[in-house]
Amino acid sequence: MMPVIRLTDENAEKAIAEAVRKLKSGGIVAFPTESFYALGAMAFDEKAVKKIFDLKNRPHEKPLPLITGDVQSMMTVVKKIPDQARDFITKLWPGPLTMIFEAQPEVPELITGNSNKVAVRIPGKSTALQIAKAIKMPVTATSANLSSMPPAINAEAVLSYFGDNVDLILDGGHAPGGKPSTILDVTVTPYRILREGSIELNHQAI
Repeated sequence: MMPVIRLTDENAEKAIAEAVRKLKSGGIVAFPTESFYALGAMAFDEKAVKKIFDLKNRPHEKPLPLITGDVQSMMTVVKKIPDQARDFITKLWPGPLTMIFEAQPEVPELITGNSNKVAVRIPGKSTALQIAKAIKMPVTATSANLSSMPPAINAEAVLSYFGDNVDLILDGGHAPGGKPSTILDVTVTPYRILREGSIELNHQAI
């Protein structure tokens, strides 16, 4: 039976450290984001990333979104930040805005969906942000569900989907739910909104 750690104010720091340890050793960790629960693996750990695809029964051509704790660690996967995208970073991060950038050549094809692009965000206030800041490297943050099924809203839903096939669940109780992150492609001109989400962007402004 995989460990489930119920998050409290008292144990949060220790729990985050355990999640980081699991991730760095090639494990899969489920944790709450600012909307739903997500599955995390180290972005450059191709074996762990492949396990996430297998667990979710996710088609390999679908890229995996990443989270990062700061712009410096984001640059390990992103080739460049267009000028206007810097404005979005300043104004809207941390927050539920995922931006699609040109990927560094070292980024695994499973992450990019063989597109040479990578989807990244600095998440809003959440366990996901705490993990990303602590690990200082990009981590996957794909929804904790089987493909085509609803995203997990709590630890019990994660267990029902995956049983003991993940290495750790950080149980933060009922996740906020709501809309997922907005997805904005900044590799094209004009920028293109690929998914309307919890951050509303003015189409004229992009």
